[in-house]
Amino acid sequence: MKTYNDSAELEKSKAHVVVQIIEYMPKAVVSKTIIKKITGNVTVLSFDAGEELAEKLSPFDTYIQIIDGAAELFINDKQFLLKLGDGIIIPAHAKHYFNANEQFKMLSTVIKSGYED
Repeated sequence: MKTYNDSAELEKSKAHVVVQIIEYMPKAVVSKTIIKKITGNVTVLSFDAGEELAEKLSPFDTYIQIIDGAAELFINDKQFLLKLGDGIIIPAHAKHYFNANEQFKMLSTVIKSGYED
């Protein structure tokens, strides 16, 4: 598996179609930063069929929305099959990983503030 990461933010005050921000690449997971700040970030990712994102933990809540195709997501060993338009919150400190049984694109929003309460 190859991973490609474009961390340059998108141009501000310019309209875009989110699903067209990123393309599929053979045998790869591709990510493109939409906006990145100290308090959180928004990223769009594409997964070629057969690819996966290794299990990880995040100290922050992460909102995922499928914008093309369908994804298999595991959160604390519970399986979720997400299709176009579906969204889910991955809780902070939950182990999770993605499998691409088919190509898919997703929008990932990480919120890094509000944990002080």
